[in-house]
Amino acid sequence: MPKMKSHRGASKRFKRKKSGVIKRKKAFRNHILNKKTTKRKRKLRKGGYVSAADQKTISYIIVK
Repeated sequence: MPKMKSHRGASKRFKRKKSGVIKRKKAFRNHILNKKTTKRKRKLRKGGYVSAADQKTISYIIVK
């Protein structure tokens, strides 16, 4: 059986830390930013972590 290929789109969106948790960016910060408050945009700048329920699924996809 051949090697598993990583999902290229997912591997660009998620990064695995040394501790094993997977980092992700928060959504809703690409466009139409003028109607969003400064406070809201500032909170979106800080990244988040993948939930424990999705951790296993995403780790298969980003194979690194």
